[in-house]
Amino acid sequence: MSKDLTKNMTEGRPLGLILRFALPLLIGNLLQQGYNLVDAAIVGRFLGTGALASVGASSSVQFLVMGFCIGACCGFCVPVAQKFGARDYSSMRRYIYNSFILTAVLAVVLTVACALLCTNILEILSTPADVFQGAWVYLFILFLGIPFTLLYNLTSGIMRAIGDSKTPFIFLAISTILNVFFDLFCIVVLKWGCAGAAIATVSAQAISGFLCLFYIIRKYPVLKMQKEECHLIGDYQKTLMIMGFPMGLQFSITAIGSMVMQSANNGLGSVYVSAFTAASRLKMFAMCPFDALATAVSTFCSQNYGAKKLDRIKQGLWQGTTVGVFYGIAVGIILIFFGRELSMIFVTGGEDAVLDASGQLLHYSGYFYWALGILNVVRLCTQGLGYSGRAIFSGVVEMIARIVVSIWFVPVFGFMAICFADQAAWVTAVMYILPTCIYCVKKIEKEFNS
Repeated sequence: MSKDLTKNMTEGRPLGLILRFALPLLIGNLLQQGYNLVDAAIVGRFLGTGALASVGASSSVQFLVMGFCIGACCGFCVPVAQKFGARDYSSMRRYIYNSFILTAVLAVVLTVACALLCTNILEILSTPADVFQGAWVYLFILFLGIPFTLLYNLTSGIMRAIGDSKTPFIFLAISTILNVFFDLFCIVVLKWGCAGAAIATVSAQAISGFLCLFYIIRKYPVLKMQKEECHLIGDYQKTLMIMGFPMGLQFSITAIGSMVMQSANNGLGSVYVSAFTAASRLKMFAMCPFDALATAVSTFCSQNYGAKKLDRIKQGLWQGTTVGVFYGIAVGIILIFFGRELSMIFVTGGEDAVLDASGQLLHYSGYFYWALGILNVVRLCTQGLGYSGRAIFSGVVEMIARIVVSIWFVPVFGFMAICFADQAAWVTAVMYILPTCIYCVKKIEKEFNS
């Protein structure tokens, strides 16, 4: 049974393999974002729009820190997938051991630094005074849960690297259900407010991380380490850092632009903070298929890079991008016509100003969701092929675009400029990463033919 859990993606129809691999990821992402929707709905409905603004006031910095954790762990798993595709299992296990050591160090550094800087971060974000205390409590508790975020993302990433995307989904589903229960218990029963929402999130993340860890230890013979494989190796750690840190920075650099954008939005008042929070939850939910598809294509390309199968890399990249674009068009239409109605999940019908602003943001975002179908797939594929530095620059491009819109256009056009900040970042990044990925594939072709 355990041997069947792994999946070698170097044989078989590329699109079928990618979609089957992506499906559990998609369902898992939808469950996770579904929880985020329920979390925001519980906060907004039971605690009011002020508490909703507190929870959402630091969403960009949450993405910065948690995005770095997710990106770094994904990067750590790239050489694992490559060695699995090459059937070099001893080297694969050495990479896994060294990745756990690096992740533990990262957990300590990030948790201490972020917890100490929590107040400064909220001040930089121009968090309104009436929601500052709730925002601080929520963010501080989330920062204390960084080790659990890293644990889940590393262990689930290792399972996906060896072709098992189903098991992480199962554990994520369990933790999501528990998360909703914890949310209701902490907020409605214990009356812990914003702190309760954060405690529920951290608790569920911890459960999913430890479940993944125990499962890896007990159920994967190919991952069972020998004594001689459990050593710190400088070359392995260097490779992991080259793969992981740039990918983590890519997420973080992108989030810096989002922080500047959120700071500009926070300066418009608590109505727009609440609207931004509601719209952002829906936007992230709509992005789930992009993330699942991009991760599947990246794993597919990583394994086939290890197996030196260039034609399959090209097929997987082209077919995955095409699926992403078609989905982007479909979900964009939904956001264009039903954004305001969907915002009522979080906001009561009497909050017309919040609903109008949230619907406006979603409406204009919907016209450009197709760009994410290209950006996410192509960027993660570039990363999966080993070109972390080139992938990270797309994050720099996104950051610059958001900053330009936030600093130059928001003071003139107000919330309307916020409605177009993300789209400007997406399109600009696509203009860079698409030709870059094509160049990287051609470079690999020369490498294989030499």
